Amino acid sequence: MNERTVMMGRMFFMLGLLLLLPTAILVQILRLNVLEGDELQELWSSQAIETISIPAQRGNIYDANGSLLATNQVIYKVAVDPYAPGTTRDQLKQVADVLSDHTGRPASWYSNRIRQATPGNRYIVLERSVGVSAYEDLRELSVRGVILEEEYKRSYNFGSLSAHILGFVNHNIEGMTGLESSYNDILKGQNGLQQVRKDRSNRIFAYVGAPRKLPRQGHSLHTTMDAYIQAIAEEELESGIERHMANYGSVIVMDPKTGAVKAMANYPTYDPNSPAGESSINRRNFAVSDLIEPGSTFKLVTAVAAVEQDIFDSDEIFETPENGRKIINGQMMRDHDPLGNLDFTGVIAKSSNIATSELAMRLEPNLFYQYARNMGFGTPTNIDLPNEPGGKLQRPFEWSGVTLPWMSIGYEVQVTPMQLAQAYAAFANEGIMMRPYIVDKITDEYGNIVRQTKPDPVRTIAKKETIEKLLPVFREVVSDSGTAEWASVQGLDIAGKTGTAQKLIDGRYQAKYRASFAGFFPAEDPAYVILVILDEPRTSIYGGFTAGSIFREISTRIAGLDNRLYRRLPGNRITLNREQTVVPNITWLQADHAKELLRDSGIPARVSGSGSYVVEQSPAAGEKIDGNTLLNLKLGEVAPDSIPDGYAMIPNLRGMNMRQATTLLLSSGLDIETIGSGTIYSQFPREGDLMRQGRTVTVRGLAKPMTEAATIASN
Repeated sequence: MNERTVMMGRMFFMLGLLLLLPTAILVQILRLNVLEGDELQELWSSQAIETISIPAQRGNIYDANGSLLATNQVIYKVAVDPYAPGTTRDQLKQVADVLSDHTGRPASWYSNRIRQATPGNRYIVLERSVGVSAYEDLRELSVRGVILEEEYKRSYNFGSLSAHILGFVNHNIEGMTGLESSYNDILKGQNGLQQVRKDRSNRIFAYVGAPRKLPRQGHSLHTTMDAYIQAIAEEELESGIERHMANYGSVIVMDPKTGAVKAMANYPTYDPNSPAGESSINRRNFAVSDLIEPGSTFKLVTAVAAVEQDIFDSDEIFETPENGRKIINGQMMRDHDPLGNLDFTGVIAKSSNIATSELAMRLEPNLFYQYARNMGFGTPTNIDLPNEPGGKLQRPFEWSGVTLPWMSIGYEVQVTPMQLAQAYAAFANEGIMMRPYIVDKITDEYGNIVRQTKPDPVRTIAKKETIEKLLPVFREVVSDSGTAEWASVQGLDIAGKTGTAQKLIDGRYQAKYRASFAGFFPAEDPAYVILVILDEPRTSIYGGFTAGSIFREISTRIAGLDNRLYRRLPGNRITLNREQTVVPNITWLQADHAKELLRDSGIPARVSGSGSYVVEQSPAAGEKIDGNTLLNLKLGEVAPDSIPDGYAMIPNLRGMNMRQATTLLLSSGLDIETIGSGTIYSQFPREGDLMRQGRTVTVRGLAKPMTEAATIASN
């Protein structure tokens, strides 16, 4: 073999190798695209395409008048990536300055947070919740390293109003208590799905044509709760607890004909916008969850059973011991005072324990138990709120020799305030017990009714004739000869029963008491049932004086809201001296609107400072001034985040005429509903509350001339 042949062989070998490489590449391409293409493409899609959730909006909660109680508010989380391309220290300082302007924190706080972050950290959270105005200012900076994430939080527009009814949500916007918990699945809706892609850095981005499933938005709740009545109940309960130095208390207001709960108040209370800042005791709904021995309010059971079973003569006189004490089966039974000889009406009106127990012992234990059970004790009311116990009502075979007489006066039985209110509502409703409920209807995002609650009769607790015989007896309780004289309201026909119960603590009855009053009005055609309970009042242990006086204030103010009842109140007018004017609250109003209001009111003003809003006024709102007094106004600028976008602050409208109030509210983006005419003496929502623009403020007015007698009705 010559040298030329060897050389040619080598050349052909190298040429073969050169041809083999592209051939192998071509074969590989064919394999990837033809033989395994579908599988590899599916593998790439599974790694590069991801599904993310599209959050559903939680439904709103409204009161019976359409006022928005709970809704969702957009908030923004602010973070920075200091290593983002083009991001400089000066830009990060600008971000810190903008945040400082909106939050009040010094800019250095944000700069230090960035500087002290872990080296290489590309996601440094500066604020977890800022408003829309801060968000817009940060966007205007056009800093690539700013990360703005839109989130939602639950907002309770009236703060602590109806907190125990509404409940609150956790950080995942899941209901924890109240209606938020009971109707959580209905309120939260169903999240949608969105397909997205991610790049090599795991950054997610949308792409055209990506499949998506839209969320089903949460449904809204329309409640039976009247925010006017709720506000009255809360204010008077708080005032009464402070006045009588009680530990805590509850109020329930019901419509006896339907079972609709108009108000449910507990004090102490909490703000559901920040529930973690309050004690768990303050968040507890005593009206639904507490088990108590009711004391003499339970005598309704004994009275119904005694009349229906005809166990006494209509003219029978019950003799009680001169010292007001009697030994029954080895235990001492006491009346609150020696009461002497009583007829049946006197037994109930003066609340004699001895005579009541005597009546009960004429009944068979099984029969008395059945009446108590029939009136709802020992079983849940099934109200649409969580954490309701059924109470404790022992069966007759568990009773001792003293159970029947003591149960007849409200001991050896545990009930919830809701059960007690339901029983008195049944008494007021001619013996027909209704299931209590809070939610009247449920609507979808378009306002279509998804579910409507119909009043639900549970059972009949007594014959109509029995109720008719007992009604004048329980009216007598609220008279100058009964135990509830302090609960009476001139012009209102009220029936009810007081209760004073010694507390069982650590297995022994202590010298601590729970006071209560349950009543309804007008007695001949009841529209409202109100239960008031106080724990350990210190001014007096008796329910008539403590709980009864709170009942009086609540019922008087409720009657002032009800045109049918308002006409019954004596002197149902409010006084204003013609020569004096009540100073309106114009703080934080726009300067032009404030000047127009003062001009219409005939109040001269002196203005100082510069700005778009009134930041100070003197004299203060609510003071009475004569026509020559100057109102001093100081102008300034309102803080950008003090009023959220889309909301308006409710001004004090009392003392204005209807035209002035209408002008003021419309200029703030709010609607007005007027009841009556003339000078405004009552409004809802309250002064200083924030309300979404487009909602309605209701005012109540009276025409001149006006007299003085019913000022209390407008408090």
